[in-house]
Amino acid sequence: MENALSGIRILDMTHVQAGPTASQLLAWLGADVIKFEPPSGDITRGQLRDIPNADSLYFTMLNCNKRSITANMKNPAGKEVFVGLLKKCDVLMENFGPGVLDRFGFSWEAVHEINPRIVMASIKGFGSKGPYAEFKAYENVAQAMGGAMSTTGFDDGPPLVTGAQIGDSGTGLHLVIGILAALQARAHSGKGQYVEVAMMDSVMNLCRVKFRDHQRLTRQILSEYSVDTTGRHATPRSGNDSGGGQLGNAVKCKPGGPNDYVYVVVQEVVWDKLARRVGGAAMAEDPRFATIGERRKNQGIMWGMLNDFAGQYDKRELMALLNELEVPCGPIMSTEDLANDEHVKLREMYVELDHPVRGPWHNVGMPIKLSDNHVPIQRSPLLGEHTDQVLKEVLGWDSQQIESHRSAGAFTK
Repeated sequence: MENALSGIRILDMTHVQAGPTASQLLAWLGADVIKFEPPSGDITRGQLRDIPNADSLYFTMLNCNKRSITANMKNPAGKEVFVGLLKKCDVLMENFGPGVLDRFGFSWEAVHEINPRIVMASIKGFGSKGPYAEFKAYENVAQAMGGAMSTTGFDDGPPLVTGAQIGDSGTGLHLVIGILAALQARAHSGKGQYVEVAMMDSVMNLCRVKFRDHQRLTRQILSEYSVDTTGRHATPRSGNDSGGGQLGNAVKCKPGGPNDYVYVVVQEVVWDKLARRVGGAAMAEDPRFATIGERRKNQGIMWGMLNDFAGQYDKRELMALLNELEVPCGPIMSTEDLANDEHVKLREMYVELDHPVRGPWHNVGMPIKLSDNHVPIQRSPLLGEHTDQVLKEVLGWDSQQIESHRSAGAFTK
């Protein structure tokens, strides 16, 4: 069966999270992803281990459907393996610090000369040029510098990182888009190109509506915010406000645990039904809530009444009740909730896999569904598991060539 990226071969030098997120998605779209690792392996194989001597969940959950080959880039024989694979691959992916591959002799210009059709895709913290180019970046650093932290949390509290990995996995998603665009361009031009995605840039893109509000502040207060924005020059932290045209917030349900909340969006079209259900005619006809403008002014009172109402129900009961009224809402789903949710299972978004060392484990599934793409999710590879296979299938080497390079130290420290 032909899948979306059948016939595309990717040489994946990325490590940790941002790059492996991207290459795993490409593998799930049907690409042949060769994970090119140093003899010591991707550092996350050993990070946050929950089972001694087994690849960590940090690694396994980001590296499914890939083949692993080890090569020592400091060894001439190992470098020969790399060059051979460059000639046979459609995409080279890397997320080293600026200049690392250049020092090995593989700048974009050198790579392009070896294979003019190859797409080289790079993730950098802040890009390859600019005052911040040499700075180190991690998930939370990217969130801090891209605008996410300054706009997350409550106005009277410190800036917060979001639980979603928008700095790493968010950047990986942006890289996938760039790679697919470059492959499409190559289909017309016959030439590959260099794709660069910076973590800071990706976070800024995901904070687009906050920059919308930043500019609105020069002309008006942000009436939909529950905090006073008079005199502000930067978009504030606004707790659980919806940040959109409709008011939204989280209301607390029984029994009052850390995730016993439902997020509710109070649309104009549903206000009358919602108000009558919550507070009867008195609330529906209260002049403080008569228009969306008045509800914005008095939203603290409104949310207090909605919270009192929500406290009578657990979050599933409240969700069912509000859905009958056609009120957009959703319970705050914990990781435990999601791991056991029937909808999630039906969507194959939490799938069980088996591993020869760690045994059964679960991975988050493929979020992009194509009608003609059917790639079963397979476990992550053991370190160097496919070295001989890749050399034989991709480079056409025989056992003697492989052993010769092995003796020369191509695959070991």
